[in-house]
Amino acid sequence: MAAVETTWDGLPVAQDKPMAVAVVVRRGSPPRTEYLLLHRAHEGPAYEGDWAWTTPAGARRPGEEPRRAAERELTEETGLRLPIAGPLEHVTDDVALFVAEAPADAEVRLDAEHDRFEWVTLEEGVRRCLPAVVGESLRIADAAPQAAG
Repeated sequence: MAAVETTWDGLPVAQDKPMAVAVVVRRGSPPRTEYLLLHRAHEGPAYEGDWAWTTPAGARRPGEEPRRAAERELTEETGLRLPIAGPLEHVTDDVALFVAEAPADAEVRLDAEHDRFEWVTLEEGVRRCLPAVVGESLRIADAAPQAAG
């Protein structure tokens, strides 16, 4: 019997696709739309490589519906409780991609997994989010209509 994959904090990961969820959080409207990026703390504050900057995201637990997992990850990682839209068509079926609209005054409260956050332009987010599939999620969400609030 194969070992069950677990998250960094020891929780089991769903074995069926999508195994993960991501929520692109945006605020404002074109041409001044900004995207929320979180910096993962485990490699240290100076790390800028693969997976350093991401949208709120994480593993789906066994039996957990993707939308519920996305809502949970968004709240756990940022303290935000926002309506989400999706899933959106993504370049991978490993990740269910959602989008949320945040008010200008949204108060982000980070969990222990992250050491800082920034609101950035689409171009800056795509540049920072590595590997490229992570940045591509921002482009996909940017093309999605405004989510209902």
